[in-house]
Amino acid sequence: MPQQREAPGAGPDVGWRERKKAKTRSRIQSCALRLFHEQGYEATTLDQITEAAEVSESTLYRFFPAKRDLVLNDDLDPLFLDAFEAQPAGVRAIHAIRAALGTIFAGLAEGDLAERRQRLTLVVSVPELRSTMLDQLAGATIWLAAAVARRTGRTPDDPEVRTLAGAVLGAATAVLLTLADHPDADLAADLDEALTRLANGFDI
Repeated sequence: MPQQREAPGAGPDVGWRERKKAKTRSRIQSCALRLFHEQGYEATTLDQITEAAEVSESTLYRFFPAKRDLVLNDDLDPLFLDAFEAQPAGVRAIHAIRAALGTIFAGLAEGDLAERRQRLTLVVSVPELRSTMLDQLAGATIWLAAAVARRTGRTPDDPEVRTLAGAVLGAATAVLLTLADHPDADLAADLDEALTRLANGFDI
């Protein structure tokens, strides 16, 4: 993805502030996930989260306007987009998507993978979070269709582009839903297998 030029006056101080914000955001989310795991999502209060993360309530709301955002907010979208756009031009879109996701998972530390698995298990296990995730699928489909359209030179409303985006997200959702019953599943391997099946077609 093209790098934005620094605005006048931007420099090391701006980078330091952004890193500080990112560390604060990560600490809040990690503390929240730990409490959700120990006490349950519904039983954990925002006061407990602010106390554990050692931040004020206003700081919590600045990063996470709603309690569900502590679980649902993710930073993988820009990482995926960069990895997807970096795939060779001759590679089919479905294979580029699969390769991009493989690149992301391969670059995550074991601790990051465990935290993401924990977060996704919460999403599919808590009705409020699962419902919100499913509501967000429409926006995610539009976003992925736009990325595929840019890569293929087609329009986002091209039937094949829309169908591919919907099929990929459907396959990903099917993999995520298995986490409710199998929280120790290998998410990266299962997602790769699902996308491989999607690329090769089905026998049924």
